[in-house]
Amino acid sequence: MSTTNTLNSSVTSLITEAISTASTYTEYREQMRNLVANNKSTGEIQSDALANYTMLNDKRMKRLDKTTKLPDATISKIKQVTAKVTWLVLTESWCGDAAQSMPVMQKFAEQSSNINVKVILRDENLELMNHFLYNNTLSIPRLIAFNEDTQEVIGDWGPRPSKLTKIVENFKAKNGSLTPEFKQELQVWYNKDKGNTIIEDLTQLLALK
Repeated sequence: MSTTNTLNSSVTSLITEAISTASTYTEYREQMRNLVANNKSTGEIQSDALANYTMLNDKRMKRLDKTTKLPDATISKIKQVTAKVTWLVLTESWCGDAAQSMPVMQKFAEQSSNINVKVILRDENLELMNHFLYNNTLSIPRLIAFNEDTQEVIGDWGPRPSKLTKIVENFKAKNGSLTPEFKQELQVWYNKDKGNTIIEDLTQLLALK
């Protein structure tokens, strides 16, 4: 067996195992509400800052769960999906980018019985996460699109929408790291974009054959 085949087999095994123990989106949202009630976050490391991020993300997701609407053209494309696909999302409750994108992912799944969103925590699944690093970092969220019929990874996405990724990379190239002020600007960008770029990106992940 070649090294590539061995690697693919190893990754497939990790993914299928993760899917078997993953939470549904509804279960994950309930977990977040429980964390907020107890002033906690996911992960072994606990702090007031991480708990506060979790609280803010819960509020954002609650709002986006209610307000996110998919265009009719997007819904039409989702209805064409015939393969059974799991969108496995690696995340943590304190991740601001995940709070913006996961409600959109769930809206896709709600339009098709063939798309299933499952959620796992990054820090509990580092072996799998290490196969899907972004620029050699543990950046989240990371969505792995897995075809259940063929047992193949058909795509991945994250940690940010494509247009925003370019903005962030340009800022890092000039400044080295993201400043608190720039992180505020990211939230403004998300609010103005209204999920449109995420919708466009996720549409590219649809398995239409």
